[in-house]
Amino acid sequence: MINIALPKGSLEEQTLLLFKQADLEIRKTDREYNPTVKDPRISKVKILRPQEIPKYVEEGYFDLGISGKDWVMESDSDVVEIADLYYSKQGEGNVKIIIAVPNESEVRTGKDIKPGSRVSTEYPNLTKKFFDNLGIPVDMRYSYGATEAKVPELVDVIVDLTETGSTLRKNGLKIVDLILESNTKLIANKKSWDDPVKRREIEEIRILLLAVLEARGKVYIVMNVPGDKLDAVVEVLPAMKNPTVSKLYKSDYYAVETVVSKSEINILIPKLKSLGAEDILEMDIMKIVH
Repeated sequence: MINIALPKGSLEEQTLLLFKQADLEIRKTDREYNPTVKDPRISKVKILRPQEIPKYVEEGYFDLGISGKDWVMESDSDVVEIADLYYSKQGEGNVKIIIAVPNESEVRTGKDIKPGSRVSTEYPNLTKKFFDNLGIPVDMRYSYGATEAKVPELVDVIVDLTETGSTLRKNGLKIVDLILESNTKLIANKKSWDDPVKRREIEEIRILLLAVLEARGKVYIVMNVPGDKLDAVVEVLPAMKNPTVSKLYKSDYYAVETVVSKSEINILIPKLKSLGAEDILEMDIMKIVH
């Protein structure tokens, strides 16, 4: 059995939703940081700050963990990155560690930042490496949150995580450089990954989580199509591979089924109807396993 560390904070809601949709529902108890899950492969779940998880996984306190690529790199943790989990606070997509300054600043890129500038960040290691590579000495100030609120009275520059940039804009800041693009990672302890039993359990959990992410934004459609309309209908169908076509019993009709993007479905259904498709059914998909 394996131990899993899940992130608290901005990733928590989306992570718990992912596990629930994978039929690995994490149930919180009175002990908020020690939830339970009914699965024979998982012995313990703990909810921790994502900043801490990579190092705890490296040190073997947990076999499996979820954290951001940013925290794996910031903590310089030696772990196995076994999957990219493309979700974040807002849902899907990457986040960025950026350099921002007040809108009125003349700074256009990181190279323009003056030596000795006060820089506030929750990423001191990544920030130091960035400015060391530019050869610019800066006055590093560790931030314990609300980094964007410290400019310009307390600091001159911030290095912060952003997904949409809206909070920065609201606080009169502009992005002038990019340090790192990050996404959520499924990480494993090296010894656990090398253990055949634990590796099988880890891989099974990975399959379930990735199957949910693959299914998001897709729907399953089934329809009946007259034989003389079949080619025209199949021609407009997007599909992961080729659509499944089967002849109906004692009929000139065919059943056609495929998986399509949900973003296309409202345009596609009227088109299929106009081409002769009948009895069109649209169904949600919970998991897709390749």
